[in-house]
Amino acid sequence: MAFGGDHENDGHMHGEVNRRAKTRRPTMVDVAREAGVALRTVSRVVNDDATVGAELARRVHDAIAALGYRPDERARHLRLGVTGTLGAAVRQLSHVNPVLRAVERAARAADLMVLAASTEDDERLERRVVESMCRRRFDGIVLEPIGADHGYLLPELAAGLSLVAVDRPVLGLDVDCVISDNAAGIRAAYAHLAGYGHRRIAYVGDDERIFTAQERATAFRACAAEAGAALDGMVHTGPIERARIADAVATARGRGATAVITGNATISVEVVRALPDRDTAIVGFDDSELATLLRPDLTVVAQDDQAIGSTAIDLLRARIADHSRPVHRVTVPVELLARGSGEQPPPA
Repeated sequence: MAFGGDHENDGHMHGEVNRRAKTRRPTMVDVAREAGVALRTVSRVVNDDATVGAELARRVHDAIAALGYRPDERARHLRLGVTGTLGAAVRQLSHVNPVLRAVERAARAADLMVLAASTEDDERLERRVVESMCRRRFDGIVLEPIGADHGYLLPELAAGLSLVAVDRPVLGLDVDCVISDNAAGIRAAYAHLAGYGHRRIAYVGDDERIFTAQERATAFRACAAEAGAALDGMVHTGPIERARIADAVATARGRGATAVITGNATISVEVVRALPDRDTAIVGFDDSELATLLRPDLTVVAQDDQAIGSTAIDLLRARIADHSRPVHRVTVPVELLARGSGEQPPPA
């Protein structure tokens, strides 16, 4: 997801790093000077005018690359009389994303408007969405990053882009970040199940190319190692696909698993669907409305979505006000909510 739009928790702030001083964004005038052409020529090249000679176009493109110039979409759209953006005012876009809901509410309280776009865990789509927001000169961006390389944002950050990452950090960039304590959540889930007598505990999680999925799977492996438990057939990570998860559950049960920890709320639903009975204990990572509709209700590791969303907006506003402030990484605690599914002992 990408969202356009002073939480003080000293015990959970880490890695303060000074951001580079803000620099001026290069303009078309700078490009024209670098390429040795008229300003009008740069404008024609930027607007894909096919009548510009190949040599002139090459010089302009080289200058754009050298300077890291990005067109200002607002100015272009003003000339064309369009915005290149569609509005969708629907009933509950954020209903399925509690962090986005919290971001929206905190932004409204600060008299800010959030325009949101989904990236669908697609790196290319994420870059397209984020670059579009940059070109439109949003006051700031709240990003749930999926891509492995965000180097394309370096010129924007240097020019003053205010960016806050939620749920996972932006790898390779020093930007403000708000994440949940994923490792602590998995440790709590594992200890909870072990306390009820489970020794063969399985983990079914998301694709480990995603930061949160990797953190949770790594924490699970560490818990199993500390408990001296074998991991053969007990750890299953990958895309959220019904067939894949059903196979994982069948394999784990075939290896004697009496309990399962899931990596997120969507996976919890598929694990419950795949279980032929309710004699397997379950602790899910992430809470949801469905969690209290099961029998027994689902024991979960709940993230504090409200704290994540409000902290993200606080950090974004602070960054907008002062681009030179230290970078903050805030880790928000999680809570295990015992409801029944994780309190079942192993079958006799």
